[in-house]
Amino acid sequence: MNQIETDVLIIGAGPAGSVAASILQREGFRVLVVEKQQFPRFVIGESMLPISMNLLADAGLLEAVQQQNFMRKNGAVFLRGDEVCNFDFSSQFTDGWNFTYQVPRADFDKTLADTVAARGVEILYRHGVTTVKFEPTHAAATIEKPDGTKFEVKAKFIFDASGYGRVLPRLLDLETPSKFPQRAALFTHITGDIRPAGSEEGKIWVCLHPQGAWIWIIPFSNGKTSVGVVAGAEFFDQFPGELDAQLRAILTSDPNAAKRLAKMEFAMPAQRISGYACSVKQLFGERFVLVGNATEFLDPVFSSGVALALASSQRAAKILVRQLRGETVDWQTEYADHVMQGINTFRAYVAAWYDDKLPTIFFAANRNPDIMRQICSVLAGYVWDKSNPYVAQADRALGLLAKILKR
Repeated sequence: MNQIETDVLIIGAGPAGSVAASILQREGFRVLVVEKQQFPRFVIGESMLPISMNLLADAGLLEAVQQQNFMRKNGAVFLRGDEVCNFDFSSQFTDGWNFTYQVPRADFDKTLADTVAARGVEILYRHGVTTVKFEPTHAAATIEKPDGTKFEVKAKFIFDASGYGRVLPRLLDLETPSKFPQRAALFTHITGDIRPAGSEEGKIWVCLHPQGAWIWIIPFSNGKTSVGVVAGAEFFDQFPGELDAQLRAILTSDPNAAKRLAKMEFAMPAQRISGYACSVKQLFGERFVLVGNATEFLDPVFSSGVALALASSQRAAKILVRQLRGETVDWQTEYADHVMQGINTFRAYVAAWYDDKLPTIFFAANRNPDIMRQICSVLAGYVWDKSNPYVAQADRALGLLAKILKR
């Protein structure tokens, strides 16, 4: 079997893989990226968070994104019947970006990958990793080409940014069940969205359906809008029929979504993903690290997927740079503990969303402006700012606040 050598093998050319490739190549290391699919390709996770702007800028990728004229996202609007909670990223506790973008992921991911490829990073599309083994001096991965033939990559380190493909978790038996209940997402892209005017146009809408689900509405600058619904299986059972008919019935049965989407036309067939929540036993090992959705995926409600992918990838790449230069690093403290702190903060918010603590807070008549700014910073992705009490003690703070507001 033919063999090639590189310093770092990156599995996956999505946002996490591109950020890692950009940082490692910039620091002078040889990088090879293998990607199972051909770009551009469709994927959800289209609403970014402001912290992503920091991370893209640090990796030298923000300018390329800004040139794409994506829809500017200034905040998020939560709606339940006649109740509205409108967050604006310009009013938050943490010093950070006050806007980000809504991005068709096919375009966004290809922009990042093309940018790092133009800088000299080799990306092999339609190539998959079939086996890995770890030796005392290197890691070896068997790569399958589109025609079915194989070759081996010998690398000092393997960086798994494979997202939902979760390559190393599958190959190394690192998968473990998520503690979240299994839910499903049903979604499509539409035209005919009746959008708000001005700066409100680009905000994501999250509509709480009267029968126990939530709906996303994410507008794009290309005239299309991403719409979807997330719920347990029992909710979908109330709406029989094919996926298109089912999704249309759900969207038109929520008063807020129905009004905004009264003129919608589906731009593609509806799709459904079930049981997306996942976790792993460990985030790193002797010559490998997991980043992004290859580690843990919680839930789409707060659009944390891309932000956590970029943050974990940036962190891991910078630690790996030091390790490859001969420094002693502590992957547990510097990487795993740090990443899990951010994941666990979002986990607290996702749990509070589904057990009604956050809706209680969001739709309370007597919301405290200072507290809402602190919560806004979490929704902007600044989940490592421990000076924010709604980061440092998220579970306790949200529980206590919801209890007070219910009195």
